[in-house]
Amino acid sequence: MTQKFKSRRSGSAILEACFVFPVLLWISFGAVEFGHFFYLKHTLQGAAREGARAAAVPGSLNSNVTTAVNDSMSAAGIASNKYTTAVRNSTDTANITLSGSTAAGTAILVKVEATWSVVGIRPIGFIGASKIVKGQTTMRKEG
Repeated sequence: MTQKFKSRRSGSAILEACFVFPVLLWISFGAVEFGHFFYLKHTLQGAAREGARAAAVPGSLNSNVTTAVNDSMSAAGIASNKYTTAVRNSTDTANITLSGSTAAGTAILVKVEATWSVVGIRPIGFIGASKIVKGQTTMRKEG
């Protein structure tokens, strides 16, 4: 009689595992998705910082900023067609063109943006495909 009871109990462990395993997978893939999101956000922030550092130097041009951002992003393995770079005056929403005559002390905002569906991994889809991941940094132009 005890053997019959044992065989019935072993089936319940498999049934419980069938209920728990999908939840554990869902949590694991969700953690991977959110971890990748914050990795990309950190990467975009670092690229924006490198672009702002290039913009702060006297005599720098927009091409210097773009090159600094592209170098930082390519080091992270992200192709240049997957994100956008904007160079702005920190008080204006329109892009500006840096020239050798940009006044010292001008606050330059460098913004790097990407769409999550283009750069992200979405095993579960917690984060919407249209989510914009961005990094931005403001530095003052040196004189």
